[in-house]
Amino acid sequence: MEKLYRRYPDDHEAATFYAFALKDSDRDDDPTHAKRKEAAAILEKLFLLEPNHPGVVHYLIHTYDYPGMAELGLPAARRYAKLAPVAPHALHMPSHIFAQLGLWQEDIDSNLASVAASRNASITHMGDEGHQYHAIEFLMYAYLQSGREAEAQKVIEEVRSLPKMKSMYGVDSDPQVFALLSYSASYVLELHEWEKAADLPMMPGTEFGDDTITYFVRAIGSARIGDGEAARRSVAEIRSIYSQVVAKRLPFADWVDQERKEAEAWADHAENKDDEALTLLREIADKQKTGVFGASGDLPAREMLADMLIDLKRPEQALAEYEAELKINPGRFDSLYGAGRAAQMLKLSDKANTYFDQLVKLCVGTDSSRPELTYARGFLSTVAKQN
Repeated sequence: MEKLYRRYPDDHEAATFYAFALKDSDRDDDPTHAKRKEAAAILEKLFLLEPNHPGVVHYLIHTYDYPGMAELGLPAARRYAKLAPVAPHALHMPSHIFAQLGLWQEDIDSNLASVAASRNASITHMGDEGHQYHAIEFLMYAYLQSGREAEAQKVIEEVRSLPKMKSMYGVDSDPQVFALLSYSASYVLELHEWEKAADLPMMPGTEFGDDTITYFVRAIGSARIGDGEAARRSVAEIRSIYSQVVAKRLPFADWVDQERKEAEAWADHAENKDDEALTLLREIADKQKTGVFGASGDLPAREMLADMLIDLKRPEQALAEYEAELKINPGRFDSLYGAGRAAQMLKLSDKANTYFDQLVKLCVGTDSSRPELTYARGFLSTVAKQN
């Protein structure tokens, strides 16, 4: 692609595809993102020349879809949907930037439009109906981060009623089963419904390996309610799946092993093996350079590490971890609340006020009854009365 780009410098398509090839060419341990920035420079020049080029804005969004760079992608994000208003993926892609920045209402609007376009695609025989599951994954996540759990629950019920369809990747497997599994898992994890998490039902019809999510959620839920034995049983189930994945040489072994380690960390914590638990979570957290922006049935490792530190009455360490997580995942409900609680425990009233205020503003206009939100509102009200 570089040879084509150099040989035909006036060919915008060659430049566009060269930038697309560049954007993921950095080493994982390269903090400078040199190739990604080179791609952005090429695409930004093209954006000035051809602001209506759908490939340019699409690839700009992908290029800037990274912590610390996302704000630069806002012009492209807000442009793309206007260029292709009936294309489900074009309507969804801006939400990659909105989610990176914690702009939950724009994220929601983007994905609602994408879902509507996907369903229209089935009516007009465009064959893009399966894309709605990708948009709904982002939509669910945005609802859960902004105190709209009632809407999130409605989405799960709506997904149950969807007809059978191919996934957006064109494979024959119906994406409904995995969607119901991952959305339900995310719901109980994000809302800290630990008893429901500990008893999360198995999802009938899953593909091999997907049950890892259910056992992962059960392990965390069990550990959080103090049932170390149940947590260990779930860890053992994940370990068994991992052994089979390795034996079959399937490509998702690393993911299953990470789920096992995170589940084991919580089982260790339930058994007061806290040094082992913290070591496991920190090892994973230090490798996570990007955020979690869809309802995938997981939680950020660094946030879990911070939660564990709060449990251990180490608020200073916890605050540092929450703040590090918020740099990658701005606007995350639980990290904002956790940072506020850690700051309050440290008697850093101004900082606690800042985090709780951000949390409350994210949930303005909702009817959420989450206890964390009630607590934040109470703290802000007390501070206001004192002033």
